[in-house]
Amino acid sequence: EFIKAYAAYLKRTGKLEIPKWVDIVKTGTHKELAPYDPDWFFVRAASIARHIYIRKNVGVGALKKVHGGRVNRGSRPSHHVDGSGSVNRKALQALEKIGVLEQGKKGRRITQDGQRDLDRIAMTLVQDDE
Repeated sequence: EFIKAYAAYLKRTGKLEIPKWVDIVKTGTHKELAPYDPDWFFVRAASIARHIYIRKNVGVGALKKVHGGRVNRGSRPSHHVDGSGSVNRKALQALEKIGVLEQGKKGRRITQDGQRDLDRIAMTLVQDDE
């Protein structure tokens, strides 16, 4: 619910830079097709922002693991496969450009402006529930 709200906020502001290849790319080697949702890049960026908000320093490798999934290997047992590093990296760079994230010593961390935005959206969701 929070990720959907933040993704809608990112889309509404129109500041987030979206790569040209967004409509044709798969999100990992374990996927067969590109996402059906045309706004999936906003959702991924919101998911990454929330993930970094909860855990302090996060790099591309950790995000690859989070956004990975099960690969279908036919009759052989399934295995976990990491998600696309390029998609996560471009989302991180886009969030960095609008000032939500900044580079730390190890990975990226959330800025004060980014934390304020996330707190504000979380508060509006809490007030809507009441």
